[in-house]
Amino acid sequence: MNEILEKKQLNPTVKLMVINSPLMAKKAKPGQFVIVRVDEKGERIPLTIADYDSEKGTVTIIFQEVGMSTKKLGKLDVGDKLHDFVGPLGTPVEFSKDTKRVLAIGGGVGVAPLYPKVKMLNKNGASIDSIIGGRSAEYVILEDEMRAVSDNLYITTDDGSKGRKGFVTDVLKELIEKGNKYDEVIAIGPLIMMKMVCRITKEYNIPTMVSMNPIMIDGTGMCGGCRVTVDGETKFACVDGPAFDGLKVDFDEAMRRQAMYKDMEKKALEQYEHECKLGGIL
Repeated sequence: MNEILEKKQLNPTVKLMVINSPLMAKKAKPGQFVIVRVDEKGERIPLTIADYDSEKGTVTIIFQEVGMSTKKLGKLDVGDKLHDFVGPLGTPVEFSKDTKRVLAIGGGVGVAPLYPKVKMLNKNGASIDSIIGGRSAEYVILEDEMRAVSDNLYITTDDGSKGRKGFVTDVLKELIEKGNKYDEVIAIGPLIMMKMVCRITKEYNIPTMVSMNPIMIDGTGMCGGCRVTVDGETKFACVDGPAFDGLKVDFDEAMRRQAMYKDMEKKALEQYEHECKLGGIL
């Protein structure tokens, strides 16, 4: 259990791991997440389930190495075991039977949690346009997977090295202004990207789902660390989400909370990398 069966480097900072977890694979649904601990004293890392296979008994996670804990996770290899692999947690996403025409938008590593939702909609027979973006060509992930479950796939990069130069919001606005009609937009990526998407979709009164990834500790609603404000009410991403009505999320507050521990995270990473160099690992 919890053994890493497969590992891939998707881009310079993002890795994919397939984990042996038969019980979780039977229960997992799109929109849910897991909490990972690399070792006994490790930080709890919440990661959205990117895919699962109930027959093979596997769960796929995709993560970006941004801090000490995710870098430690990234150093594990095939055959290693995770200390903890807890889930599935969170509320699965559900779509109305009337959801026939969907626009899916993913930015950076946000394409990972977007993919299982689009895969489910495709299986349900919905028509899907997808926009995925990254800083440059090498930061665009899951292109083949998203193309396979989308009717149309649009790619944007900040520097124009792949697809169209610009942002996912540029294509969003063009598609709407061309007259494309959507029952729902799903947007997952950096908070500022989701905020800008919702600013546009609100103008056109299009229901919009976002997935929040705030600071999280226990993943059960007990600690309150993952609270977000939605329509003026406090919600907990771990039990009420992570998917929310994006037109009602207070993104400015979420961005302030996300930045609260940046200095501490930076110091922890610097210390970890210093210790690794002393140990000759790096």
